Amino acid sequence: MQFGNACDSRVMRGEFGCVDRPRRSRYCALVKRKLGFNIIELTIVLSIIAILSAIALPRAAGFVDAMEVRGAVTEIDALFSLARHVAIARAVQSSLDIDPARGIIAVRVGPDTVMKRELEIAHGVTLQSTRASITYSQTGIGYGAANLTLIVSRNLASDTIFVSRLGRVRR
Repeated sequence: MQFGNACDSRVMRGEFGCVDRPRRSRYCALVKRKLGFNIIELTIVLSIIAILSAIALPRAAGFVDAMEVRGAVTEIDALFSLARHVAIARAVQSSLDIDPARGIIAVRVGPDTVMKRELEIAHGVTLQSTRASITYSQTGIGYGAANLTLIVSRNLASDTIFVSRLGRVRR
């Protein structure tokens, strides 16, 4: 015996529990209708996802840039503080050298390097500075600062660090 389609044959064998004609046709119609999504539904869902992604992804990239700049500024602030504290603790002059071309800031005591941070590699930021270095005396007062300005930027996010003539750091 041959039936019209697979749904009809299963109904006739009693797999769905209904063998009479009216219920079978209604049930088979529902089963056929709910087997998957049609192309229009998929297109609508994919277009909504694309629109939401187009709105959200640039903002997320901006947040990542701002976090990286904030992290780099925090490290630079810590390096200025370290240079000052090393000068006071060792009772010697210490210097903080800024290399904007390579994105490196180093704390030195004489010929020795106490700490060196490659901020361009670590955070992907670029540096712009009005001075190449600042020196702290044994008492922690900065020399050569003369209002040093250091700009840290990544894409559209940027932050500025000001160092006063006495070596105090402000953001």
